[in-house]
Amino acid sequence: MSLDDVNHIVLILSGKGGVGKSSVTTQLALSLSLAGHSVGVLDIDLTGPSIPRLFGIESAKVTQAPGGWIPVPVHSADPSNGIGELRCMSLGFLLRDRGDAVVWRGPKKTAMVRQFLNDVRWGPLDYLLIDTPPGTSDEHISLAETLLKLSRPTQVGGAVVVTTPQAVATADVRKELNFCAKTSIHVLGVVENMAGFVCPHCSECTNVFSKGGGKVMADEFGVRFLGSVPLDPQFVKLVEEGRRPTYPVGTRVGDDEVELGISEEGDQGARDGLVEKYQSCSLCPLFRGIAEEVITAVTGEKVANGTA
Repeated sequence: MSLDDVNHIVLILSGKGGVGKSSVTTQLALSLSLAGHSVGVLDIDLTGPSIPRLFGIESAKVTQAPGGWIPVPVHSADPSNGIGELRCMSLGFLLRDRGDAVVWRGPKKTAMVRQFLNDVRWGPLDYLLIDTPPGTSDEHISLAETLLKLSRPTQVGGAVVVTTPQAVATADVRKELNFCAKTSIHVLGVVENMAGFVCPHCSECTNVFSKGGGKVMADEFGVRFLGSVPLDPQFVKLVEEGRRPTYPVGTRVGDDEVELGISEEGDQGARDGLVEKYQSCSLCPLFRGIAEEVITAVTGEKVANGTA
């Protein structure tokens, strides 16, 4: 079966669109890979597949092999630098053009989700992250039902639920937490995305959308709060243009006021890939902590010195 060699499955969910689930999935995958784990990303946002673009591999095509599809590699394992391999699968790889609309009714969406779960040959993986569309619709129901049939006990580690700080977002994301309760999906924790803005011109991080709504919601539901993540234009430039992030000296990001000390300079590693350049991003230390929390929640083992 497609999932036989996958150790842990983690869902990325939200009841609200536009909260940055795909960017959270991307950075969690990169952070798990940087911790030495082999990672797969399955994009089941069928009408808005963003994962290929975020990983910079939109032009890649899926290889058909006997018994199923071979996922697209993002980067290979680099044991000498403690980096695990990263692969992904998305409907975006099967479309003829980026702008093609996917106009499908529920039954066809359900069939596609089941095919992804049955027919993608992941091989040995430590973590499979499943990026989902917003809401609690056909894709989510099909995903929950199919995983219940295909997965081993404890193989589905649970869900990371993404929100933004505003009340209009948390009101909808609460429905996703209720969906998890009704479908017996364990909630690993809540990520509050877009909690602040990292100014590219000064050293300030400003809470343009307020902050703290995600933590209040997590506390209300009795689930783990994984952390707050600001908007960083340098991350956008990294995924859109392949440019290594640079910041004004003295830039501080995060509740612990960590000094990044990254000065404006040219890209010294033009040959580096996404995973190497991401380590210069202000969000990398935040997601390292989130990844450690997820690993602990899934495995029950405390991460020490960045490994598990």
